[in-house]
Amino acid sequence: MHNELIFSKETENLIQESEKELKEVFNNINKICEYNSIKVLNAFKKNKLSETHFNTTTGYGYNDIGREVIEKVYSDIFKSEDALVRSQFISGSHALSVTLFALLRPNEILLSITGTPYDTLHEVIGIKENPSSLKSFGINYEQIDLIDNDFDYKKIEEIIKNKKIKVIEIQRSKGYSTRKSITIEKLEKVIKFIKNINNNIIIMIDNCYCEFVDTKEPIELGADIVVGSLIKNLGGGIAPNGAYVVGKKDLIELVGERLTLPGEGKEVGPTLGINKSILQGLFFAPQVVASSLKTACLTSICLEKLGYEVEPRYNEKRADIVQNIIFHNEKDLIKYCQGIQGASPIDSFVIPVPWDMPGYDDKVIMASGSFTQGSSIELSCDGPIREPFIAYQQGSLTYQYGKIGLMNAIEFLKTKQKYE
Repeated sequence: MHNELIFSKETENLIQESEKELKEVFNNINKICEYNSIKVLNAFKKNKLSETHFNTTTGYGYNDIGREVIEKVYSDIFKSEDALVRSQFISGSHALSVTLFALLRPNEILLSITGTPYDTLHEVIGIKENPSSLKSFGINYEQIDLIDNDFDYKKIEEIIKNKKIKVIEIQRSKGYSTRKSITIEKLEKVIKFIKNINNNIIIMIDNCYCEFVDTKEPIELGADIVVGSLIKNLGGGIAPNGAYVVGKKDLIELVGERLTLPGEGKEVGPTLGINKSILQGLFFAPQVVASSLKTACLTSICLEKLGYEVEPRYNEKRADIVQNIIFHNEKDLIKYCQGIQGASPIDSFVIPVPWDMPGYDDKVIMASGSFTQGSSIELSCDGPIREPFIAYQQGSLTYQYGKIGLMNAIEFLKTKQKYE
């Protein structure tokens, strides 16, 4: 790795030309950012947020007024009946796992209508054998794959009418798949379709990477419960860990009792000084998400000009902050990730290489020189070492740092030869 970031005139020209073409796209992102900023401020104002709410609790965490206000703020932003926002959630995957175990009982059926869920849920569900999985408790699982990046409405209707489905899970972001992420428009259509057939089915949304990308969130469309991570969009790069679950009050109560214990649920859970970080991260989140989207759009147009396949294209409607670059070869995938790492604020001197990562079947290359371990609202890029060798890039706390990271990755693809 070079000690200084040096970019060729060719790369600088590519960036400048691309930014000119992105002017209208960036203007639209700015409008969404402003809308969501007002939404956050209104929630803060409504709940009379004050410095008192930054105070901390320890031990059992009884009567934590800051924690209670945070959850009211989240309810207002998502327009939900209740919310659970806790540092006791280790990750978004943990929150999804807790929610699934809270909602499902033996002999009931979980149905995914967006194909196979993200790799880290395979052992949770029992797709991959694990003695602690939902399957080991007698909970059944079925899935319906997307057709041409849209829902298979015919099969959804058939299964709902012929089987007693308890929970339908919809993963909006693509995960490590080649499909497109699910936009708000597609989500609204399928939720109405399901509810018209059977209004009692619980519709659960995995909203990771998707918050504040648009002006609406899934609860407004009729979803019953929504799950996401605080080291992604809504943490704004400041929340050090945690996740949220929002939705109907009776469902949130079940999730709270699964996270802690029956009879205590949401009433316990010390905040240990994290309240200010959660609130400040949420305050910055609309702008940070906007920076991530601009970085993704710039990446898309530049890599397309360099001859690579990208998804989504720079001017497509976006559902999340993730940008795919399909390299079709292992070497370019690894070099690109190494270039992103080399322009990171933390561990820029480290050379990422593919390795066996817990929860994944394939080796994974991961570039994440982030202040918070595993944070994907900070600029990061990763991908499994399998065909068609896709880089999944996401995040950037500011657009400027995202642009610099992209420029370094382009230089690595063209000239710098570190590859192992």
